[in-house]
Amino acid sequence: MAAHRVTWLKRVVLVAGLMLGALAIWQLERARLGIERIALTAGTTPATLYQTAPEGPLVVIAHGFAGSRQLMEAFSLTLARAGYRVAAFDFEGHGRNPVPMSGDVDAIAGTTARLVAETRRVVAAARGATGNDGPVALLGHSMASDVVIRAALEEDAIGAIVAVSMFSQAVTATQPDNLLILTGQWEPHLRAVALDAVTAVRPGATEGETVTNGAITRRAVVAPFVEHVGVLYSPVSLRETRDWLSERMPVAAPVAPVAAIGPWISVLMAATVLLTWPLAGLLGPRLPAPQPVSPRAFWAILAVPAVVAPVVATQVRLDLLPVMVADTLAVMLALYGARQIAALRVLGIRVGAFDLRAMARLLVWGLLVFGVMLDRYAASFIPIPDRLPIIAALAVGTLPFMLADALLTQGGQARLWRRVAARVAVFMALGIAVALDPERLFFLVIIFPVLILFYVVHGLMGRWIGQHGGVLAAGVGLGLILAWALGVSFPLFDAGV
Repeated sequence: MAAHRVTWLKRVVLVAGLMLGALAIWQLERARLGIERIALTAGTTPATLYQTAPEGPLVVIAHGFAGSRQLMEAFSLTLARAGYRVAAFDFEGHGRNPVPMSGDVDAIAGTTARLVAETRRVVAAARGATGNDGPVALLGHSMASDVVIRAALEEDAIGAIVAVSMFSQAVTATQPDNLLILTGQWEPHLRAVALDAVTAVRPGATEGETVTNGAITRRAVVAPFVEHVGVLYSPVSLRETRDWLSERMPVAAPVAPVAAIGPWISVLMAATVLLTWPLAGLLGPRLPAPQPVSPRAFWAILAVPAVVAPVVATQVRLDLLPVMVADTLAVMLALYGARQIAALRVLGIRVGAFDLRAMARLLVWGLLVFGVMLDRYAASFIPIPDRLPIIAALAVGTLPFMLADALLTQGGQARLWRRVAARVAVFMALGIAVALDPERLFFLVIIFPVLILFYVVHGLMGRWIGQHGGVLAAGVGLGLILAWALGVSFPLFDAGV
């Protein structure tokens, strides 16, 4: 009877997942209807031009650190629908851009200056492609907020600036002269920065108030219930941007609705993950849970690598990969996983048989299906050829790391507290590495959101696959997926250029 109920529930989940996924894709594609997308290049920088008609003011959009054009698409679609021509691009080292970032990341005259120059090249290329000789608006998120502000100070005919999650030392009481600042409610430090920028123009100004002083006009707006990434999809952010630009760079088209695609991206991703559960059942009956280690052994197997791996890895400087801190991360993950596997073998825990079908299903669903949709609607996930060797090198660390994780969590069948503790220990190890060498390894913090998303999405997929296909299939599959996710997320960087 219990098996019958599970089968019936899986059929319901399968139908519901397919319907939700189809509805989400329909809504996301609907947001693109009527918008022409044209490939542009500015030297080696890839860009996309969004437009509904070959006329209208030009807006150039820049993403933040570890971002891509796809991450900014809610703004691109909203403004294109409103009658603007929008050029969004991938910075050096990001997305589909094959040229690595370079220069001193701590100096304005280093990496920042190169990104400012790249932004100006995109502005020139977009002007040439559109024949636009009027004012241009610039929009940038996070790291790019500083870049677009500095680019605007060097450019002629800048009609407006929109800085999302802004931090920039280039903002003073007298420059730039036309600035909208958008911040998420859950970004308290950046909210304070935004408020400082408007109170510098008029003391006592508040959030949501437009202030002027001669030629200077500024406004700081808070998008409710969102953080550093959610602010990019908030309807408040999109409406404020559209309205701010329409007042300063009017368009002939009527005001169009914003592209509120964020919730539909979440629905599509959730539906894709949800479908893994009934599809995993096609591999056969659920396997018995592997024998767990004792709680005392479990905590020891977690604690020792969490301390030893970062301590050893921070002493290793290979500098073989053109990616920030990737060498150290690969070494740390390899040590972490190898130490756990060795301890588990001593306790008699073995990996068991290898189910190639199960691993293949996890890779197809986790990389091809989920990955292609993520790349189309939310973030760059399909690697350029330059990133393939990086993914292979990272796999040297991620394979033993995720195989050990699968063994320790019994192929996803361990009790919840064990699964949570295994994840928390990883973040503690990364935190120790950053604390031991903050100047060199600070950029390890960028993988925190990647890892969280990986554990929530692919970790759940791997758990369901592992319940039917075994520990080895889940561990190897997740190890390859993690190498892929990290390899496409880390910005390419070459300090020698």
